[in-house]
Order: sequence, then C-alpha cells, then structure tokens
Amino acid sequence: MISQILQPEIQEFINKNLDKSIATIALQKNPFPHIDFKIILNQIEAKSKAKLKLSTWYNCPNIVYPSKISIEQTSSQITASYKSTLVQAKSLIDLTGGFGVDDYYFSKTINKITHCEINSHLSQLVVHNFNQLKVSNINCIQGDSSVILENLNQQFDIIYIDPSRRNDAKGKVFMLKDCLPNVPKLQDFYFKYSNKILIKTAPILDISAGLLELQNVKTIHIVAVENEVKELLWEIEKNYNASIEIKTINFNKEKPEIFNFKLNSDSISSYSLPKKYLYEPNSAIMKSGGFNEIGNHFSLEKLHQHSHLYTSDEKIEFPGRIFEIQNIIEYSKNNMKEFLENSKSNITTRNFPETVENIRKKWKIKDGGNLYCFFTTNKNDTKIVLICTKI
Repeated sequence: MISQILQPEIQEFINKNLDKSIATIALQKNPFPHIDFKIILNQIEAKSKAKLKLSTWYNCPNIVYPSKISIEQTSSQITASYKSTLVQAKSLIDLTGGFGVDDYYFSKTINKITHCEINSHLSQLVVHNFNQLKVSNINCIQGDSSVILENLNQQFDIIYIDPSRRNDAKGKVFMLKDCLPNVPKLQDFYFKYSNKILIKTAPILDISAGLLELQNVKTIHIVAVENEVKELLWEIEKNYNASIEIKTINFNKEKPEIFNFKLNSDSISSYSLPKKYLYEPNSAIMKSGGFNEIGNHFSLEKLHQHSHLYTSDEKIEFPGRIFEIQNIIEYSKNNMKEFLENSKSNITTRNFPETVENIRKKWKIKDGGNLYCFFTTNKNDTKIVLICTKI
C-alpha cells in the first residue's frame, strides 16, 4: 500500500486537496480505481492535521500517514521536543513506538533508539518515514514489546512507554492498569532491562491515582500548550523512594511558564478579601494541585481554600492570567440587575454553585468583550463577582 500511495500522481492529488473539505472530495469519482479511495482520503485528512502539529513531517516529501486518529493522538513537535530534554542517555527503547514522533526527537540526543510497534503496517510505515526524514539511529522492530525485551535481553539506559486505553467503556475513569501495556503489572519486569522508565499519560489521569499504581516515581511533568494540558510525564527510577518533584510547564506564544515544587510540602495558604489584582494559575499548575505552593512562592493570598484564585495590591509576574479588579459585588438579584444584566463579558466560575451557561441564560449576558467576570466565593464564604480587565 505504501508504494501505491507514493505514486507521483497520487501524491500530487493529495497535496492539491489538503485545504479542501474531505466530505466534498469523497463525493467525487475516485480518479485512481486501482486503489481504495478511502486510503487516499485518509492521507489527505491526516496530512492536513499534521500541518501545524507536525510541520517537520508535513514539509517532508513522500511521508505516508497512519489514520487521522493516530495523528490526533500522537505527541506534537512541541511536547516531543520537551521530552527529549528530559533524557540523558545513550540507549532508549520505546515499547509503544506508534508514529514515531517522540523517537524522532529522542534520536537527536540519544545514540541508539529501539522503536517497538505491534501493528505491522504502522511499523513498516514508520521505517519508510524515518528514511525520508534521514534518521539512521532508530531500529524499528515489529511485535509485542515484552517479547522483544526478552529476546533482546540487554540493558537500556531508559525505557519509554506511552500506554494506550484498551477501550472507553469506563468513561472518564482512567487507570493505568486498564491500559496496554499494563505498566503497574509489568513494572518489575521492566526494571530487569533498565533502571529508568519514562511514562507518558493523557492529562485525564488523576495524579493521586497514578501514584497509587506506580512505584518509585521521582518526577512528574505536567505539560501544557497554550494553556491546555496535553500530557503527563512520569519519571521512574529503580529503588527511588525519596520526595517527588512536580514540574509544570505551559508553552505559550511568549515564553514558557515554568513552576516546580515538591509534592506534599508543608506549605500553608494565607487568605484575603480581593485586593487590586487577581491571578489565575495556568492549566498545568491547576492540574498539579500545588495551590498552596504557588501562593507562597509568589507571596500571594488566596480568596478561599477551594477557589484557587489569588490576589495582591502590587502587580507581579505570574505563570497564568493576570487581571485588574474594577469592581467587587456580592452575588444577588439586585446587584446583577444593576451591574451585569444584559451586558457582555467573559465569564469564569471558581468554587461557585452555578455554571457559566446558567449564569449567561439567567442574566442575559453575552459572551466576549473586554470585561472578565469571576463568579467565586471569598474567604468569608460569601458568593461574589469580580469584574475585571485583563492585563
């Protein structure tokens, strides 16, 4: 199939249709009867999705793409590049190689990479793409990663794993034991072949739940891009049993926002009524649960134990959004009618009993504009609205 996709006339057709609607293209007659039109349509859709996420692949000629779902689920170049900075090693084995984006970036700093992939078609596709990308230090092996580890029977500086969900039957419940491979079950087996393991998980995984399942966790990285958490990275080291460090990073258009702290520190928050400025931590910090640590580090006071909003009289640099408070009102019918009914503003709720949707509908507030309204609870358990402008 790879050779068919690479035919010049098919590549030309794919490239000419990248900006067109797949639904529209699918309605036309297949101009290449010798190949299933669905295969060509998938190449168009997958390559289109790679344009921003995987520009290196997109800009390289004769790359063959897997399903569009694989492209959606693979690491972006930003997060893959970040992972490569965490690993100082000469050899790495990736037990869940997939499309190979992470390994491409690992190969820039590690001498020898072993890419394991159970899907034979995907494994062949990755071999072809690495050749196109002129990568020569990645060895692709098709098969079950546990069998491959046993057969190779050698030591690696690090094992990398990106477990996949077996199914979505359990809804939002996400446990590592429900993934393939079952890392908690196999962790001791993996330690036979390496003293260090790096695990990538989806952001839906609860950090506390992950710590109950995994042993010897040394560091947890929470990686966000444009204030959306993309992945959690778990550094595990054989026999490690000291304190765990949490490292958060949010890649945005300016410069990365970084905040690190030790898990289960003895930090205690101080509380205050709203002052002149309001601070909302970025999504990576919110995911980390380091609410006491962030306030202490920046000498900020919280509005309430469960509000996770911070305040100060003097403006400071902060890893998140900063607002100047223009007005503070108690949440009541009269106040809402006077200040916000039939207005236009951006609404956020933190530790508040009503949803954004209900608030908009109830008080006829349109979305957008220059005002930012935080519906929250203060330290006296009073429901309030902070009317702010963004800095």
